[in-house]
Amino acid sequence: MHVRIVLVEPQEAGNVGAAARAMKNFGITDLWIAGGKQERVDDISSWWAVGAIDVVGNATRVATLEEALVDCHLTIATTAVRARQVSEQLSPFDVARLAEESLQDEHRLAIVFGRETWGLSGREVMLCQRTASIPTWPEFPTMNLAQSVAIFCYELGKGLRPHGSAPDPAPQQLIHQLNAQARSLLQEIGYFGDKSPDRMCAELQALTGRAALTMREASLLLAMVRLMSRRLHD
Repeated sequence: MHVRIVLVEPQEAGNVGAAARAMKNFGITDLWIAGGKQERVDDISSWWAVGAIDVVGNATRVATLEEALVDCHLTIATTAVRARQVSEQLSPFDVARLAEESLQDEHRLAIVFGRETWGLSGREVMLCQRTASIPTWPEFPTMNLAQSVAIFCYELGKGLRPHGSAPDPAPQQLIHQLNAQARSLLQEIGYFGDKSPDRMCAELQALTGRAALTMREASLLLAMVRLMSRRLHD
């Protein structure tokens, strides 16, 4: 899915820059700024957007929130829930799961953030399909704009980040060698005592099975067991 971050009439360019940087940290670059008011611009905006100047430079500016949402398939208004009565309280985690379950690759999700001082108007909230808020300490519920953007982008970015290749699992032959040589070493040092070696080894093998050893991990353990056996014989 495609993720769009919409800022409604942000007042500080530094917040726009910081929000853009947070977006790019999590692989999101589609920034829209809605509303007729121009944010205050100064050098600090570039400082906060370091590494993400392209996101700010490519931001789409529109006069109304309606224009920013017209091509979106799921729209979420963010609110400080304790400052406004809303019918639901989706968390950032809930939003990410909802998007994963309901949107296809070609669909677009919009997360809408309000003004630094008083957020979104009731009408702007109504323009969105759902509402969401960040669970915060009741005594201080309002968050900085860029911090709020970062939290939502973090949850959404989990599904956008490329997954690294899984490490090679240890082949059964290597696991068998590890188990056999570990058993031999344990017998030599009298680990089993008067207990059944078969039963205790079965429990130990179950433990290594749950660990899902990789090729490297099993090789390291086998080398360690072999070295201990040689030192014992020496």
